[in-house]
Amino acid sequence: SSGLQAAAELPFAATPGESYALALDYLRIIFVSIPGGMLTVMIAMGLRGAGDSKTPFLFMALSVVLDVVLNPLLISGYGPFPRMGIAGSAASTAFAGYASLLALLAYVYAKDLPLRLRGAEIGYLIPRRAELGYIVGKGLPMGAQMLLISSAGIVIIGLVNRYGINAAAAYGASLQLWTYLQMPAMAIGAGASAMAAQAIGARLPERLDAISRAGILINLAMTGTMTALLLLFDRPALVLFLGPDSPAVPLARHIQFLASWSFILFGVTIVLFGTMRAGGVVWVPLIALGIAMFPARLGFYYGLVGVLGQDALWWCFSFGSLVSMLIAIWFYRRPGWRTQGRAISPERATEASHTDGEAAGRFKPEL
Repeated sequence: SSGLQAAAELPFAATPGESYALALDYLRIIFVSIPGGMLTVMIAMGLRGAGDSKTPFLFMALSVVLDVVLNPLLISGYGPFPRMGIAGSAASTAFAGYASLLALLAYVYAKDLPLRLRGAEIGYLIPRRAELGYIVGKGLPMGAQMLLISSAGIVIIGLVNRYGINAAAAYGASLQLWTYLQMPAMAIGAGASAMAAQAIGARLPERLDAISRAGILINLAMTGTMTALLLLFDRPALVLFLGPDSPAVPLARHIQFLASWSFILFGVTIVLFGTMRAGGVVWVPLIALGIAMFPARLGFYYGLVGVLGQDALWWCFSFGSLVSMLIAIWFYRRPGWRTQGRAISPERATEASHTDGEAAGRFKPEL
């Protein structure tokens, strides 16, 4: 059950005692919303595959609007709504998700869209061995990478929580800002991957270096500019999440100063991995990120925590990003993947690039 799962995970994340009860209340409800969210993602992907990108967007907007409206009502208990506290935030997300899912299903059947199933067509839901093998074979590397990144994020949260509730609050606010900080790199990596796939498909591998170089330079300019602006105006941004009088604000600003610039390095990694994925390279990014996020990060933290104290935790982000970038550069310069790789479609290359990035504020995959 969701309650047992939440109770089992919180001690693993070293949740501070002051926030344990609140976190448990939130997770018990939010876990209930996950199946509906995943089903919505699958339907949205199917509609997009059939050429309809408008319908998923409209119902995603419906979910967001419902969540935004219900959140304060259920937290504070306005009018007929019960006062649920932090659990109200999870309840609003769950209700909005399932309401938009039911509305989407009703719309699919009312408009007789390609995904609607009736009668014998229900049998299409039974997995077929050939199709299942294809899905697992293509999706396993991406799924493993997302699982790797998420598990690394949980480990870091567990380390952060050991420093108390203020550190947890400061790190949580930093994660929200990092969500936006890594967006340019993700978009540039996806674009570079699509262009590289077209170049490989056209048998023009000599264009790969130019594509990668352009992607890296654009990433340095955009992510570097955003990082500089964030560090200049970090206090106003952090106050939006923590409040002006929160004791966590100074620590959050310190975290931003030590760790935010690591996304510039990570952006270089994303661009190079995006180019290599266009040639069918899927396991190297997974292995590189695994090394960067576990042996490199954790080794740096445990090796230097006695010298740097809590700062070792924030510096480990930069060290991990440096390691992943060096591995990406080393493998990119090897000629084998260019001559032996198989081109994949630009769409699949773009989709694969979305599995890169930090687990920063990502509750569920993009719709």
